[in-house]
Amino acid sequence: MENNRHGLMLLSILTGTFLVPVNSTMIAVGLPSIVESLHSSLTHASWIITVYLIVMTVLQPIAGKLGDIYGNREMFLLGMLLFLLSSIACLFTMNLLWLIIFRAVQAVGGALAAPNASAIIRYVTPREKMGKTFGLFGFSMGIGAALGPLMGSILISLWGWTSIFWINVPFALVSLCASFFLLPAIKKEKTTTLDIYGSVLLGISLITLILLVTHNEYRTIWTLGLLCMLILLFIRQEKKCEEPLIQFQLFKNRMFTSANFSILFSNAIMYSTILVMPILLQNEFHFSVETIGVLLFVFSLSMSLFSWVGGYLTDRVGKKMIVLLSFLFSAVAVGVYVGFYSNHSLVTIAIGLVIGGLGAGIGSASMQTASLQAVSKEMSGVASGIFSTFRYVGGMIASVLVSLLMDYHLLFYTLFFFALSGIPVAWGLHEPSIKESNG
Repeated sequence: MENNRHGLMLLSILTGTFLVPVNSTMIAVGLPSIVESLHSSLTHASWIITVYLIVMTVLQPIAGKLGDIYGNREMFLLGMLLFLLSSIACLFTMNLLWLIIFRAVQAVGGALAAPNASAIIRYVTPREKMGKTFGLFGFSMGIGAALGPLMGSILISLWGWTSIFWINVPFALVSLCASFFLLPAIKKEKTTTLDIYGSVLLGISLITLILLVTHNEYRTIWTLGLLCMLILLFIRQEKKCEEPLIQFQLFKNRMFTSANFSILFSNAIMYSTILVMPILLQNEFHFSVETIGVLLFVFSLSMSLFSWVGGYLTDRVGKKMIVLLSFLFSAVAVGVYVGFYSNHSLVTIAIGLVIGGLGAGIGSASMQTASLQAVSKEMSGVASGIFSTFRYVGGMIASVLVSLLMDYHLLFYTLFFFALSGIPVAWGLHEPSIKESNG
């Protein structure tokens, strides 16, 4: 009976969080249709994607802290409610500015839901099932990102661009209702407060960082100087604040630090692969757009499947071994990518991308499990927020590398360095977690 209830709770969470990566990738295929329908330019319409990235990155650590203050269940429900309402609003707007605003609200909902979902899973899942459960969580998020472009193209061809928003409504509604009745209230042992000044500084810092790496017009010495000043002010604020947004002493825990830097390196390799492959395969090897889409789906599907496999093996083999394998497979994959220049047959490229997906996926559950088990249950929200931020920073590093390193040989050598760097970082995952609180 208890297993059935746990399964239903997990299903209610995954039904909602699945939408976050879907909406991150599905919107890209809808941009041309949106531009045509709203009589806008692609430059302006691209903010539909950019604003989602900015809000998701900025709010992750803040959302985790809010969950620790007001309750992870309450913040998850609020996130799903905002996601539902903003998706409905996107359906009926025929103005680009309002569409961007509602996409920002949608991202607020996603940012509130994702880290608090991880914290809730930590509370309701027995320790011996943690890796397997987070493997399933990673699989659902990965398959969501993989299916996004495919779902988007099918929906748009059948019913137009608004269909990529109304498809959210039934899933979000089911998740919201089921979670309301199934998820337990999580009592907090002590009351904390939100560091508002630190939150503002972190938000402006991350917005500046995102604009610096995603828009050429902001890549100036002045923007870089502003970013450095904001980071210093944020660190100073966090060190003197009694209830800091990001508790830097957490990084004294080697397992926590290793888990977060592992996901940063892993995501930098993974997103670099996703960003560079369409350019490389089309410009250098002259593959069709349809073939490239299939190959990237193979990569994403491999990543999703092996994230589930990695979660299943985490509880049996151990986190350190799984993450070490993750970076070893990533190193092998990058080596195969370099070999594309001498042998770029369809089979060779598919094999390389399957190995790359294996490396990107198999360690993700172990990394997230280690990050959460390294802290007490009362700090699960903060830990989830920090982990999500490191995940997004890895993606931003990939964006910078792909845009700056036009010689893709050099890019692949850099990714190979990241994979090798991940091996000593993963070694820190052998340390036992601190004594867990009963929450």
